[in-house]
Amino acid sequence: MISAFANSFKIPELRKRILFTLLMLVVVQIGTHITLPGVDPVVVHEWVEYSKQQAMKGEGGGAAFAQLLNVFSGGGIAKCALFALGIMPYISASIMMQLLTAVVPRLGKLAKEEGGRQRITQLTRYAAIALCLVQGWMMVGGLLNPSQNILLPQLGEFLDQTRNVLIPHGGLQFQLIAVLTMTAASMLLMWMGDQITERGVGNGMSLIISANILTALPGALVQVWKTYITGDQDTSLKALGLVMLLALLLAVIAGVVAITQAARRVNIQYAKRQMGRKVVGGQSTYLPLKINYAGVMPIIFAQAIILFPTWIATTLAGASAWGAKLQNLFSHTSVWYYVLDAILIFFFSYFWVATMFQPTQISEDLKKNGGYIPGVRPGKPTADFLDYTMSRLTFAGAIFLVIIAVLPTIISNWAGVTPTVSQFFGGTSLLILVGVLLDMMRQIETHLLQKHYDGFLRKGRIRGRFERQGAETGGIAGGNITWLLILCAVIIVGAAMFAFSGAGQ
Repeated sequence: MISAFANSFKIPELRKRILFTLLMLVVVQIGTHITLPGVDPVVVHEWVEYSKQQAMKGEGGGAAFAQLLNVFSGGGIAKCALFALGIMPYISASIMMQLLTAVVPRLGKLAKEEGGRQRITQLTRYAAIALCLVQGWMMVGGLLNPSQNILLPQLGEFLDQTRNVLIPHGGLQFQLIAVLTMTAASMLLMWMGDQITERGVGNGMSLIISANILTALPGALVQVWKTYITGDQDTSLKALGLVMLLALLLAVIAGVVAITQAARRVNIQYAKRQMGRKVVGGQSTYLPLKINYAGVMPIIFAQAIILFPTWIATTLAGASAWGAKLQNLFSHTSVWYYVLDAILIFFFSYFWVATMFQPTQISEDLKKNGGYIPGVRPGKPTADFLDYTMSRLTFAGAIFLVIIAVLPTIISNWAGVTPTVSQFFGGTSLLILVGVLLDMMRQIETHLLQKHYDGFLRKGRIRGRFERQGAETGGIAGGNITWLLILCAVIIVGAAMFAFSGAGQ
């Protein structure tokens, strides 16, 4: 793996792609630190420092979803930055168009026509602009009324304590300028994402979200250090707890990678056909059916749905008794929150598979090309077999998503860490990071293999990896990898014990 990273910069084309991707990601991070015009940057700086000291504990469903949106924007929402909307409006528009394409026959027919995909892409961009205008107007309204801002629930308390004014002149002119600025910035992010996809490495939109998520990693490491090394409580189990936390992190990441890559291979056999003087077909292949076919979408949809009752209680009820009761009902301390979250994840998992996975279409395509599943008749029996198999796989994938969704809260309560730290142990952030990094590694590995270099692993476990017979490799042998992992574990335990003993003195 180490040699693969070194070889990546030996290929001129791949080196240019990697450097271009890094340059675009740097520009994205710069935009998340530039304050909106009309907003006092000094007050924003004080607010960011205050929010770091008073880490949000995730007291309700709205607070959890607000933190998720803030992570996706790279902290742009908390910083009132140009890129506060992030790339999420375009992602939301893309999801909407995918669902409409699967449901609306006219759009489905358009997608199959020549040039239809370009037309759908253009409609997606128009929908993204509309979402930017609506979300930008709501975000500006939250800045003008901090006490009702569900995305920054502590902002009103901070301004009341410090008696600061976030927006000195908050008239209609400021609202229009702020909304148009955030919309233009979001469109710039969309263009940069397309450029990364075309001229860089990996999917541009997903890489932007992943880079924004990773910006929270330094703060999470600092919080872990303060909790386990320089904390007030001094117990002999602190170092052991830190080591267990690191081991759990590695185990969760390995599990997420395994489930993300897992797929049921359905054997496909093609019959031999005579075409002129040639005999074509006769080969055997397989149809991969992924266990987690829906990806991270069910968790996002479920948390978005749970947000609405909290938003209604905060906006309409105010300090009334039924509003407080509704907030407590959908808080993380309530059993009903987890029950509703699990039900919604199961529902959206099957809903996504029902709209995106078309067994009838796959059966017809196999029949036209002379393919069949051994032991299953072509036509409707094949469609029923694929539908039955995918339903069972979706059930297992939904259970996996429920575990991943509740794992950050369990880690936060068990280890006493903030949600900023626990988000890397599961949930939406970890699923996105794993998926994006695997896709990026596949693309880099393809470039390496095309230029006769070895990929990341000698015994390929990345989908699409194939072994070259008789190739000389400079990788690390399997036994050496085992000893290297043992050495790393010893170093981690020794460092934790040394840091703990130093803190105790």
